[in-house]
Order: sequence, then C-alpha cells, then structure tokens
Amino acid sequence: MQLRAAIFACVAWAGLAGLAGMGAAAVAASDPAAVSAIAQYSGADRTQRLIDGAKKEGELTLYSSLTAEDLADLNGAFEKKYGVKVKLWRAASDTILQRTLTEAKANRFDVDAIDVSTPMLEALHREKLLVAIKSPYLADMIPQAVPKHHEWVGSRLNVFVHAYNTKLIKKEDLPKTYEDLLDPKWKGKLSIEGTDEDWFATLVGSMGEKKGLQLFRDIKAANGLSVRKGHTLLTQMVASGEAPFALTVYNFTADQLKQKGAPLDWYVMQPAVARANGLGIPARAPHPNAAILYYDFILSEEGQQILFRRGFLPSSTKIQTPFSKMALKVVDPAQMLDDGDKWTRLYDQIVVKGN
Repeated sequence: MQLRAAIFACVAWAGLAGLAGMGAAAVAASDPAAVSAIAQYSGADRTQRLIDGAKKEGELTLYSSLTAEDLADLNGAFEKKYGVKVKLWRAASDTILQRTLTEAKANRFDVDAIDVSTPMLEALHREKLLVAIKSPYLADMIPQAVPKHHEWVGSRLNVFVHAYNTKLIKKEDLPKTYEDLLDPKWKGKLSIEGTDEDWFATLVGSMGEKKGLQLFRDIKAANGLSVRKGHTLLTQMVASGEAPFALTVYNFTADQLKQKGAPLDWYVMQPAVARANGLGIPARAPHPNAAILYYDFILSEEGQQILFRRGFLPSSTKIQTPFSKMALKVVDPAQMLDDGDKWTRLYDQIVVKGN
C-alpha cells in the first residue's frame, strides 16, 4: 500500500493542481461552526432534526471507494427511507483523498460524506478537513473503529484470513500457529499478497517486533513465500490450485469463491488482523443534515446489516458474525501514517525480496 508516501504525494499534488475537469460549478459550503453544531447536537430530537434538515437540503454528495453494487444497495435503502438523493462519485481511496485535498486548497467544498480507507480518513483529519460527530451509534461500534477525535469512524472491516485449496491441503494438516509454517512440508506452498505491510506491522507488533521479524525471515528462508499483487488474484490462484496456501486474502473474497463452489476454504491463526474502511463528514459540508443523517444510517443496525449481507464485516457489536467472539487486531491508521515507510521497507526486505 505504501500509505504514507501515497498520502504525501496527494498532499503535494493538491497544492499544485488545478481543478480542470473536476465537474460542475461548486455549491455553497456551510460554515464550519454551523456544521459542528449539527454534528455535536445530542438532544432527544436529534434524528428528527436531521431528517427535517435533510429533506430541506434534498440531497448529499458522497465520494466513495465502495463498488457500484454495494453502493446501490446502501444508497437505495437510504433514499427510500428518507427521500434524500445521494449523488455519487466513485474512485479509489487515494484518488478520493487527492480530489478532496485539491478542492479544499481551492476553497471548493462540494462533498458531504467521504467513504474510504481509514488511513486516508486519518490524513484528512490531520489536514483539519473533517468534523467531529457525536452520534449515538458510536457506542455500538467496536472500540478500534472509533478514534478519540471522532472525526471519522470505521464502518466495516476487511479481515485478513488464510485461504487454502481443499483438494491439495487437508483441514487436519493446517498450521495452527505462524511457527508451524517453519515445517518443511510447507516448502513451495506458501503465498502472500505483495502490499500488505499494514498487516505485517500489526501482526509483527503483536508478536514482539524483534521476534516477529526473525520468524518471517526464517519462514522465507526455509520454505519461501510466493508474492502476488492483488488480493482477488491471490484468492483465485488458491481456488485454481496454483497457490495451495495463501497467508493474506480478504474474508469476503474467499467467502464469495467458496459459495460459488470453488475448492477453497479459509480460517484465521491468532492474532487475527483486520483493516478498517469508514466514513468522515467534511467540516464544510454543503448539506450537513443530510450528510450526518447518512452517517447515522450507515452505522445503524439497518445499515450494518446491509453491509453484512454484502459480505463485509460490520463494525457494530449488534451484528453477530463469525468473528464476533474473536479478538481482532485492527490496523492503526495513525501508526501507518507515522511509520509507514519503515514497515514498507521491512516488508519489502523480508517478505517481498527475501533474505
């Protein structure tokens, strides 16, 4: 992912780039104090106030990295419930960060809600572009999904799981610990995604940095690690038998292929590591009531159930999932911003290139 470098590149680009081709004329931005007052209000009539204000505003603009199919389900349910139109612009998380920073540099504030990876949201927090929100639904989220500043929330998690080809590997032969991967029987059978330095940092940190780094050096030296780019590709390679055992694929991708009948299954060795994606509301959102109403909807049981049906792991403790009783280590986006260069270098040296 090389998060820190990518984010700094976005910030630098935003300071230089113009707004050609960025869309129609900008709408009027709200005063930050007014947006904050709406975001911080916690009276008993909070929801009704938001609904009334959102209906007057009539719409909100969402920048999101979710797929069109996922957004159609979420946004369709929101629009049906509240009668408020969601105008959408889709792109990768780093592209959304770039556009948001560029628009802010030009004093253009079109966007009302931003749905991207949490490191990108943390970068927007550090640029002072988001508003802190006092939502009643935050109490239902797992603690790791809610930063102390409350300027973004992790609405869903992607859990890193281990996938294996069921025709090539028997369930009873699966490794139970990472130390088991030193067994010679795994020589030439292990694969890993090439940009998972955040998983690596979180896992190694939980093991004790010195011990964890040495373990992966030993695994690479003893049995090798075939490195592939792209989690979907790696999961497909497991299903085809080209990669008998993959260390880092996403739970929802593995589930999708398994449900389609592929000879693939997955499990997790402890500690389980997850990466969060989430939502933030700009401090100068032009439609603040609609934006915060959308924020609450995504975190509500209804919104979280939609995410769960779409194959995501919701952050709400009210939704029971296969991971509900499992201790998850969630990637710390602040750590990846501050120490990303270090972990990218270590991952490249130890995992990607080897000894």
